[in-house]
Amino acid sequence: MAFKPVALASASIVALMLSGAAHAQDAAVTAPQGEDEAADIVVTGVRASIVGALNVRKQSTQIVDSIVSEDVGKLPDNNVVEALQRVTGIQVTDRAGGETAAITIRGLTDPLTTLNGRNIFTAAGTSFALQDISANLVKQIDVYKTRSADQLETGLAGQIDVQTRRPLDFDGFTISGLARGVYSELADKFNPNVALLVSNRWETGIGDIGFLINGSYTKARYRNQNLQAGAMVPFATETPPEGSGLTPLQRIFPGATNENWTPGLDAGLPTAPGSTLNINGVETPYYLSRDAVIASDLYGKRERPSINAALQWAPNDSSVYTAEVFYTGFRGETFNSLHFSFADWWGNLPTDVANSFELYDGTNIIKSRQMGAVAGFNSGDMATNKTDSYVYALNAKWDVGERGKITADIAYQDSKNETSFFAIRTDRGPLDLNIDFNGGGGLPSYSFGNQGVLTDASAWTVGNLFDSGTKNTGSALTMMLDGEYKWDEGFLRRIKAGWRYDARKADSYVRDQGAGGLGITLDALSEGTPFTNSGFFDGRADIPTSWVLADPRSMDKDAVRALYRAAYPTAGLLLSDQMSFGHVFGINETNLAAYIVADGELELFGRPLQLQGGVRFVAIDTDYDYFDRGANFARTSVATNSQKFLPSFTARYNLTDNLRIRFNYGETLRRPAFGDLNPNLALGGDLSRVGFGTGSSGNPNLRATHSKNMDLAIEWYFERNSAIYATAFQRKIDGLVVPLTVREFIPNNYLPRNETYTEYFNITRPENASNGTLKGLELGLTYFPSYLPTFLDGLGFTGSATILDSEQTIPVVNNEGEITGTAKSAFFGVSKLSYNATLAYDKGPVGARLSYIWRKGFLNNNEARAFANPIGMWRAPEKSLDFQLTLNVNEDIGITFDAVNITKAKQQNYYKFGDVGNPTQFNSSTLLIDRTFALGVRFKFD
Repeated sequence: MAFKPVALASASIVALMLSGAAHAQDAAVTAPQGEDEAADIVVTGVRASIVGALNVRKQSTQIVDSIVSEDVGKLPDNNVVEALQRVTGIQVTDRAGGETAAITIRGLTDPLTTLNGRNIFTAAGTSFALQDISANLVKQIDVYKTRSADQLETGLAGQIDVQTRRPLDFDGFTISGLARGVYSELADKFNPNVALLVSNRWETGIGDIGFLINGSYTKARYRNQNLQAGAMVPFATETPPEGSGLTPLQRIFPGATNENWTPGLDAGLPTAPGSTLNINGVETPYYLSRDAVIASDLYGKRERPSINAALQWAPNDSSVYTAEVFYTGFRGETFNSLHFSFADWWGNLPTDVANSFELYDGTNIIKSRQMGAVAGFNSGDMATNKTDSYVYALNAKWDVGERGKITADIAYQDSKNETSFFAIRTDRGPLDLNIDFNGGGGLPSYSFGNQGVLTDASAWTVGNLFDSGTKNTGSALTMMLDGEYKWDEGFLRRIKAGWRYDARKADSYVRDQGAGGLGITLDALSEGTPFTNSGFFDGRADIPTSWVLADPRSMDKDAVRALYRAAYPTAGLLLSDQMSFGHVFGINETNLAAYIVADGELELFGRPLQLQGGVRFVAIDTDYDYFDRGANFARTSVATNSQKFLPSFTARYNLTDNLRIRFNYGETLRRPAFGDLNPNLALGGDLSRVGFGTGSSGNPNLRATHSKNMDLAIEWYFERNSAIYATAFQRKIDGLVVPLTVREFIPNNYLPRNETYTEYFNITRPENASNGTLKGLELGLTYFPSYLPTFLDGLGFTGSATILDSEQTIPVVNNEGEITGTAKSAFFGVSKLSYNATLAYDKGPVGARLSYIWRKGFLNNNEARAFANPIGMWRAPEKSLDFQLTLNVNEDIGITFDAVNITKAKQQNYYKFGDVGNPTQFNSSTLLIDRTFALGVRFKFD
């Protein structure tokens, strides 16, 4: 057995990693004669991973950025999303729970996710939760910015292909693994992260046989702490005019027909001093103030077991057969300790009303105020989430003569997801409240007249029960057949054609029930022990840090349901038959695709111009069954079909030996999510007392969004291991899906008849009502200088920047659902500028990286049209500084240390639309992002 350093990669292994992107190389045209692409690979630890990824881009016809296994295994990354955040053009966000969850490519949120070239999904969805793939299982990740006709057609953003390891990638017996302890600072917990790979291959009388098994297990206990100032609503001034019917500082509700003011205006109500509303025919000045303050202290636990196994047989040099199975699981449990206090009561005002509040200078917006007798509640919310996803696959590759190749693949997927939610609300009596809605840094400061009430279980009354759950299942049978033939001379160098058949099933189920208060105090509740949190926000804000509430984790939930059933014997709630799941939708869909691609080469100014053109035909037939929850789950059936031709073209030309340009044109689709097609309603009550509830519904008439994509790249490989590259791109998108909201009267609905009941709802539905353009520029640099003095030899840099500009048309709709005009808006989730920079050092036994990621603030979403603030919810700039260090103890073992979010960055939201709004006067929420430290050991023997 030969031993090699764990932090080093042998030349054969790295070369196999690069060749492992089989579908990428299948699409590549022949490299210029005399150009030895593989010679650029330098096989030394950290440098091998960075330069290896650079060479994947260099060799591919498409514009591809990659991470090879050294990147995934050695950066402080626990899952694939975190590993991708340093790739050019990728932006990540939503870092709650100590990990990154959401990913965009060039600002678009729908990347196609494939595993070893096969489309994968989670349960009844059309995409896969990439964060569920452990970084420990991955050999290579390829991010395709452009695509040819032989690649799957969906995903406007691009394609992310995750490749797992296979036994014939190795020379013989190999065993490698890692064990890390990850410390979560906010949760004050240590969490395990372990992985083990065992692989071997044998030469037998029937050819080479290899078997590999690779397993990973991660567990994380985390804590999310979020502090939020509520939405804006109008209040009377301290001296309301006669005839308005208002008392000093009284909250002004919209009125039954919005006769007082219209909630949900794009830019909200005017904020200039002296702005008025017409109240009872009187022009009445108003102030804008927040309606609440909310603190959420969430304790979470998640586990991710993953495993992949592969059996390969190569009976000769011209054929390889692969059988593999991939499993990934998720187990999640959260307990949210929610503290909510209203900040909108006008009673019990101080004697000196005029001095009981403070305005922001030059506005009618209240910054701070004193108020009496405000109501409030706490809620103990327990949620569980369980997912199991399996992929079983058989693949065969045959060389047909010296120039032909045939590949056949068949795969079956099965994925299931179940969630549950159980919460008990507890209410308190009125308290005085002093509050500054922005006491500094976007954080509210507040205190109550009697703080002791917050932790006194006898002062809280057991209120509403919420009990719900979902179940989602999905499966697919997929078959693919590809063939190609190559020539060494002439214009035509390769023809490739293929066929794909996919039969998909998806089903979604829901259960939901609830009931009103029990009328007893929390300390008298016979089931469970009250929970009191502590240390909320750890002194970072001047706020209460503890409160008491019901803890569903310690309850016999059937006993609690029985208590509510006894309190409401005739309410029709909490009966055993209501605990069963109701069918929401069932989908049966077949997708048939065929393509042809041709590669050509001609001489231009003495150098080869390489061309690739192709077309993909897609035919989709779908049968939908939707079930109306509000009508005893009555079924509606819909059948649709569609066909589309999608052309693609790529040109690659070397201006010099080291200077290359590429051009690509292609067309892609974004198909609607199954849930977005469901025409049935989901309703919510009038929680904010604005006179109407909210609701959502899908739209069975949604069609696929279509994008025409152009990319132009120039790449200068100015040294053996260094390059500068720039890519300009444009996406012209037709049929973008945007939410449209209409006020509807829905009598006798299924909402519980308590204080939130209403028969008027703002119903939001998705529509293909927008067209848009996204354009931008990517800049990247990888530089390992060769002239540094000895002690700095091994120092290098890799980094990139992405500049984006987007615009889409948004219809303006009145309450009757009529489109009255259009407005312009940026795409959601698009930062105009983002960049990442990594300083790497690799010499002798030491490998280290210091990485920094930053993205400019961006429009994250539009809030419900129920308040007086701007509807745009903007995210403040996001950043993360991470560090990784590896010390090779000997040739076989390495010690690692990782630190993530060293600067303790926060995630903050604020309201803004157009020129109205900013982080100071319109601050919303602040989420503390965890800082983690990890110490581990890696080993590899082969």
